[in-house]
Amino acid sequence: MTGHLLYALAGGMLFCMGWLGLIVQPHLLRKIMAWNVMGTGVFLVLVALAARGGTGSFDPVPHALVLTGIVVAVSGTAVAIKLALHVHDRTGRTTLPDGDGKTAP
Repeated sequence: MTGHLLYALAGGMLFCMGWLGLIVQPHLLRKIMAWNVMGTGVFLVLVALAARGGTGSFDPVPHALVLTGIVVAVSGTAVAIKLALHVHDRTGRTTLPDGDGKTAP
């Protein structure tokens, strides 16, 4: 098993774990953390795809995309945390209401 395949598999596993956490967890901060875990999985897959054939060199474009994605993820996380704090200040709850208007415990 090559290192690139290992990175791609780890990225896929991280994405799946983040997706599961996003669906299962009702708490807003846990949803934000799950979203970040999903993003980290995508970044790992992009790094794994950066390897070129047998030349031993790497394509710089996926690495640039990952660096840009990290900056966007940090700012998106800051906005999401601010929105979660706003929801908490307005409602006093840390969860979003269900489809019928009730909140999860």
